[in-house]
Amino acid sequence: MNVISMLPAATEIAAALGLVDSLVGVSHECDHPAEVRARPQVTHCEIHGGALPSGRIDTWVTDTLTQTGTLYTMDEPLIRRLRPDVILTQRLCDVCAVGYDSVTAFAATLPGPPTVVNLEPACLSDIFEDIRRVDAATGVPDRAERVVASLTARVEAVRTRAAQARLRPRAVILEWLDPPFACGHWNPELVEIAGGEEPLGHKGRPSRRVSWEDVLETRPEILLIACCGFDLQRTRTDLPLLRARPGWADLPAVRDGRVYAVDGSQYFSRPGPRVVDSLEITAEVLHPDLFDGRFPAREVVRVDTERVGDGTPR
Repeated sequence: MNVISMLPAATEIAAALGLVDSLVGVSHECDHPAEVRARPQVTHCEIHGGALPSGRIDTWVTDTLTQTGTLYTMDEPLIRRLRPDVILTQRLCDVCAVGYDSVTAFAATLPGPPTVVNLEPACLSDIFEDIRRVDAATGVPDRAERVVASLTARVEAVRTRAAQARLRPRAVILEWLDPPFACGHWNPELVEIAGGEEPLGHKGRPSRRVSWEDVLETRPEILLIACCGFDLQRTRTDLPLLRARPGWADLPAVRDGRVYAVDGSQYFSRPGPRVVDSLEITAEVLHPDLFDGRFPAREVVRVDTERVGDGTPR
């Protein structure tokens, strides 16, 4: 079976189901597991890999979506040559991948035509259901249940241990810095399971633009920077934007040195199997007394709040 994945989360789901050898094409952002980087890339984004400031990226995204309705292009001749039986895509977010309508319209012109699988999760249980959906479309019976059972066990282990916490800190996840974006979808749920309260994000709903005053009003005790689509190195270049904000030094998270930066692209923005890694990162940040050393090492930077551009790994 020939499978094309239009987004990184779908690629990781396919890999978890043992389908790496079936992946004949992936998106330009698919990078995990490492072997998929050698697959033909069937999508393109004009500014992918560039170094535009965050504010200009936000403007480009808004303007481009208004003008064209999509940020991405498909390599249609390549996709035709790859002759997919299944195309994994999404209609969750026009900023994250090729528009769903564009994919389905093109797929209808292909031999077969291929099955188009829509992944549209809003919460953890939806992500697990997407794993089952890919399983069903690709004909690998029972693999999904083993994968989901393993992930669920890890979630429940965090939930059970976090319930021992004496306090539930206010923890804000920011998915963009200029302008600020509050987290959405599954990320507020991760904070909840990990033993905290996310006062700015809306569980099960899209991330949203907020004002800096909104951030100040929540008085976060923990601030987790997980910029959508950015790796940790790229995120760190934007951290000085925070220190320039009025009231930065007065935030409880800043006073207590509990501001952290993570790789949002690999974890918090990717609704695949590693969303549970994101949960474990969140738990360790919120309750180090309960979780330090319990999970595999993942790079999380404690931000130097005096010199916001610097940081040290936890």
